[in-house]
Amino acid sequence: MTGLSPRLRAVADALPLRPGLRVLEIGSGTGALARELVRRGCEVVAVDRSPRAHAVAVRQGGGVDHRLVALEDLALADGEAPFDVVVAVRVGVLDGRRPDEAALVRVGAVLAPDGRAFVERDGVLADVTHLVRPAAC
Repeated sequence: MTGLSPRLRAVADALPLRPGLRVLEIGSGTGALARELVRRGCEVVAVDRSPRAHAVAVRQGGGVDHRLVALEDLALADGEAPFDVVVAVRVGVLDGRRPDEAALVRVGAVLAPDGRAFVERDGVLADVTHLVRPAAC
């Protein structure tokens, strides 16, 4: 297992984590950040659309629930609890490089009512919870 990059360490340090939180990492790649979040006491589900990255992540293990799924297909399984924290690092449809409103809706659908969503781009971690919640009438 390789060490955590300074970029991912900064993301992990900036997240409002505490042991026992359910965390979803979107676009997890080989799972380095997800493994760090487990090390910090969180229950982590990591999703990525790349079969190659998913295979590496599964081999690395680390107590992470790795799932091969595209963001557009993201949904909670029957009976699955929503997530307290959602984080995405350099995921274009969430970080503004390739904006996709449907992706934001998917994130909102898996987030707990008091959960928070974060997106990292170019070293900046932004709280995007207000973007994934439906507007109140």
